[in-house]
Amino acid sequence: MLALIAELEIQGVMPQLIVRQIEEKVVKKLKQQAGEHGVSMEEEHRRILRESLLGKAVRRRSFKEALLAMPDVGKDEDFERGPQLERPAEL
Repeated sequence: MLALIAELEIQGVMPQLIVRQIEEKVVKKLKQQAGEHGVSMEEEHRRILRESLLGKAVRRRSFKEALLAMPDVGKDEDFERGPQLERPAEL
């Protein structure tokens, strides 16, 4: 079985995991939690497994957050480009 999973991973196919005999209250809680996070139950299940087995992922800052974190170092006029010298370009 492990050889089959390894072969599937080499071919770029993600292995599947089927979980049977889950208590109804667990399924309801999973559905509720998935709804709160705006994802499918399947995605929520993947996230729970990934986080519990591999640890919580470090969230990267968004581009917007990175820009907002930049210090104010001057006026926009300080960064204006001066006159540009024309030069011939070969195409």
